[in-house]
Amino acid sequence: MDIPLIHLPDVQANKPDIPITLSRVGVTGVKKLIEVSRVEKRPIILISNFKIFVDLPSDRKGANLSRNFEAIDEVIEESITSPVWEIEELCSEVARRLLRRHEYATQAEVIMNSEYIVKRTTPVNKVKCQQVVDIFAEATAKRKKNGNISIKKMVGAEVIGITACPCAQEISRDKAIEELKKLNVDIETIYKFLNVVPTVTHNQRGRGIITIEVSSVNKVSIDRIIKIIEGSMSSNIYELLKRNDEAQLVETAHKNPKFVEDCVRTMAKKIVNEFSYLPDDSIITIKQINEESIHTHNAFAERIATLGELKEELNL
Repeated sequence: MDIPLIHLPDVQANKPDIPITLSRVGVTGVKKLIEVSRVEKRPIILISNFKIFVDLPSDRKGANLSRNFEAIDEVIEESITSPVWEIEELCSEVARRLLRRHEYATQAEVIMNSEYIVKRTTPVNKVKCQQVVDIFAEATAKRKKNGNISIKKMVGAEVIGITACPCAQEISRDKAIEELKKLNVDIETIYKFLNVVPTVTHNQRGRGIITIEVSSVNKVSIDRIIKIIEGSMSSNIYELLKRNDEAQLVETAHKNPKFVEDCVRTMAKKIVNEFSYLPDDSIITIKQINEESIHTHNAFAERIATLGELKEELNL
């Protein structure tokens, strides 16, 4: 005997009591294992956290959230046979399929965050260690009136480093000069000494963040973004440091003092030099957050601009 099919009602398709359009409806905290392929290297395995959204029209009570999981699982399963090369491309494919599954939606958004392990070698003793870096990608798919889908993609990273305060260091330097003069040390010797041994200052743990808009044609390397952020602070940091390495790191940081504003400007210049091949209308977001050691607040600086605007300001 055949069991009759039961047609369950689509409650989400009902009209809502309050007909208001919602900008984003979806799911957060979706964890997935992602394998990213690399040329002539072993693939990278990422445990990734996804946020997946679509917009919802005013005539629909709810979104079919199970379709979000179907779209992402489908793309991940396909990546087993067709390698994933860029995390932003994976996000864009999920966003594209979300619009196909949510026929009532005009926009889909996928945000991916992962912890990425970077190998490091300490400066003096050459000890190998690892550092965790946060990387992220985002894709927004929009349905045009003619039915075509346009995609905007962004990729970026957040890296921790150290900054040394120039202001406190200059005050300490002036005091050192006055005290050495009292000891009858000649001014030439004083300046020679201070150029070799930097004066004290307070430090901050800095967090540099870069996000770059990319296209399917122009790729951006996550590793290059990470190097730019690290090289824009007073010094990078290491998980493991022997005494010689620790002394070298502190000296390096104090010889390269930076305000939070300096870090953002340095990142901007390095981005223009490193990614000059990107279209001038590519949107660049740069942030620096310094966690103050002598204050209860943090210092913050940010620049959002197109690559063309940054080139113009730098006269390139």
